Amino acid sequence: MGSGAAVESMEAMMASMAALAVLAARSEGRSECTGQDPLRDQADACLEGLEVTARLEAMLAARKVRFTAGFANVTRAMSAPEEQPHQRLAREMGVVAEVACALTVSERSASALLAESHQLTTTLPLTLAALDEGSMSFQHARVMVDEAGSLDPAGAAALEARFLDPDAPDPAQGCPAGELVPSRFRQKARTWRERHHPVSIEKRHAKCVLDRRLEYVPDRDGMAWLSAYLPAAQAAGIWNGVTATARALQGPAEGRTMTQLRADVAAKLLLSAGFTTSSPTDGSTDAAAASSDADGVAGGVPATSTSTSTSTSTSTSTSTSTSNDGVAGGVPATDGGTGSDVLAGRVPATDGVDAGRVPFPAAQVLVTVPVFALMGLTDEPADLDGYGPIPASMARTLVADGASSFRRVLLDPRDGAPLEIGRESYRIPPAMRQWLRLRDGKCSFPGCSNQSLDNEADHLLAWAHGGTTGITNLESLCRKHHRLKHTTAWTPTEAGKDQPPGWTSPTGRHYASEHPDWEPPQWPTQILDELKILEELKR
Repeated sequence: MGSGAAVESMEAMMASMAALAVLAARSEGRSECTGQDPLRDQADACLEGLEVTARLEAMLAARKVRFTAGFANVTRAMSAPEEQPHQRLAREMGVVAEVACALTVSERSASALLAESHQLTTTLPLTLAALDEGSMSFQHARVMVDEAGSLDPAGAAALEARFLDPDAPDPAQGCPAGELVPSRFRQKARTWRERHHPVSIEKRHAKCVLDRRLEYVPDRDGMAWLSAYLPAAQAAGIWNGVTATARALQGPAEGRTMTQLRADVAAKLLLSAGFTTSSPTDGSTDAAAASSDADGVAGGVPATSTSTSTSTSTSTSTSTSTSNDGVAGGVPATDGGTGSDVLAGRVPATDGVDAGRVPFPAAQVLVTVPVFALMGLTDEPADLDGYGPIPASMARTLVADGASSFRRVLLDPRDGAPLEIGRESYRIPPAMRQWLRLRDGKCSFPGCSNQSLDNEADHLLAWAHGGTTGITNLESLCRKHHRLKHTTAWTPTEAGKDQPPGWTSPTGRHYASEHPDWEPPQWPTQILDELKILEELKR
């Protein structure tokens, strides 16, 4: 940063400090009220003060980054021209120690700050500029550093341009990166990275799948952590199945929270899986057993064994069957073998434990049918989610047989958008719910990451007030924010066929929608060549 830019940055911080002083006086009632309601004015001042404080924190974080990187650079410049490796190591250790002492943090934290500062000042100029402007927090900047760390300079520049350059050829959709909560920004940045990483995701996955593992960590107060590092499809299938089963167990007589139910269901499934162990060398049998008490609970977990069928697709869909006790079983087992074995679903038996074959989560049926194909006017194929194109005749048969999941998901021949179903029914058909899940991806409330599988479909304009049951009048909400909408003045704005609604707060602040950051598919080279030939023939 040049001296002029540094001066501008400092002037911006001083202006923010002056604004903060005014807002502090207003929030405490020490200045003249700017409106008719003194309490409302104080509340507005508090919120405005939070916004200014957040911008100022980002600006200070940018200055902290420059001071940190500057100290490391100056120390390097003062070192001997022909510095030996052991001397360089000693100098770097000294830099870490100095920064740690200056900030009163651990050397591990200081080392991480030095690495982040180096990357921000050398390879991520747009991110550092956003910090300087106060439009992005340091948490967002750390996300960018993490996701760009494994990319080459060109890839890191493309990642930055995608989210921080409004003039980029293909900028990100939805609200700006700085207006997303860091966890949501990380999800979008990671999705882009997966699609554009120089090494294909197939190769990276085949390498990382060899590191799959189950970890056990004792904790305080008689508790412990059990975590698994699994292929995403298996992990999502397990999570969705456990979530659906836990949700089914909720009711007026159920005192456990959703979080507790998930833990109990998972423990029950694992402890009732029927583990097989080999006999010890001394000939005695050492088998783990769980005894049930009168209420059918082993170790505080429902002990009845049942079966479940979990499924994961692009829309994170799950289909679960439960028995009379409402607890599902049959969660996919942890896999073994090499990367190719895992990808093929082959798991060898190990000495002492029969791991069996790890099942792939089956795709839940979701069919989109072009209108003219449904009418029998064309043979254009329909699309079966998780599989691909299917004959139009098969799709027509599904609809004719009364399968409600396909009955009303029709594609408009003009733009490919789902058609409205008008005011024929208040009840939202299953297929419309599926499309809503595909559009929203999660709870539509700002910053909420609750996945679509566990959300509820709600009318934006109530049916009783003339609202239609169509995709533009629907939104996905988790139970918490569904209740918030109907008990407070938080109000959703209009939605589109492919864009969730934004929200307006009780104080009048508007928060833009955070729809999925879709990208156009990559077309096969052969088809592109054929299209070029057709264009030339037309000329």
